[in-house]
Amino acid sequence: MRERVHGYSTAFAIVVALLLAGRSFFTVRETEFVLITQFGRPLYVVREAGLHAKWFFQSATFFDKRLRIYSPRPSEFLTRDKKNLVIESYVAWRIHDPQRFMETIGDFTAAEMRLHDIVWSALAAALGRHDLEALISPNPEAVRAPQMLHELSSESDRRALSQYGIQVVDVRIRRINLPDQNKQSVYARMRAERERIARQYRAEGEEQALRIRADADRQKEEILSLAYKDAERIRGEGDAESTRIYSQAYSRNPRFYKLLRTLEAYKKVLDDKTTAILSSDSELMKVLMRGENTP
Repeated sequence: MRERVHGYSTAFAIVVALLLAGRSFFTVRETEFVLITQFGRPLYVVREAGLHAKWFFQSATFFDKRLRIYSPRPSEFLTRDKKNLVIESYVAWRIHDPQRFMETIGDFTAAEMRLHDIVWSALAAALGRHDLEALISPNPEAVRAPQMLHELSSESDRRALSQYGIQVVDVRIRRINLPDQNKQSVYARMRAERERIARQYRAEGEEQALRIRADADRQKEEILSLAYKDAERIRGEGDAESTRIYSQAYSRNPRFYKLLRTLEAYKKVLDDKTTAILSSDSELMKVLMRGENTP
């Protein structure tokens, strides 16, 4: 009987030891923080992955330390130049101080509600310090959205970290839209502005076209003038050379030259419809009858 009771006691002690060991050891993953509490009071945070130990009467609360994305509902904001915008943004965040997070919030749903308040107020303040052109502009140098978002992320991170132990890694704008009641008036102003710019571009283009055409006409006249000058010079030189050649050729046989000139003259005067009455002493009669011109 005593041996049986002793066996039961030993088995009970082993079970209790196993239970205490199970409550004393815990495993931390690479993606987790573990907050050790004693009777609800936070003691310390375990950040390193691996097997760890605690007292059996202490509790371990696990927190995911990976990056999380929170997308708040689109909200309407007012810029410095009194332009209403509907901003759709998102926040990249994670738990940095589990103890502070546990004391102030406790769960992720409440954390996103606090983040919404922080980011909304910081975004409203940032937009209130900038005009619409700083967010949307055809001039890249006028856009200051990257600097504004960097300042917004830094301000949100400072407030969230000090108040709730949350690290805000980044705040980004996903979409910028206009309120429905303002879209038509904004579109009308945009069309008017684009038409004004188009008219300006057309006027500048016409001015340049006129200047180009005038310059082309001037160059054409200069080219034609130089070409006419060269043509007249070449023609004059050709005529002079032709006259010289003719003079050399005709000086060898003056009678033949006179005959040729006479035939050329009659060729211009007479045709197939011309009736000529020639006297016997006519030069043409002599040519036709004798085949030569008399001196």
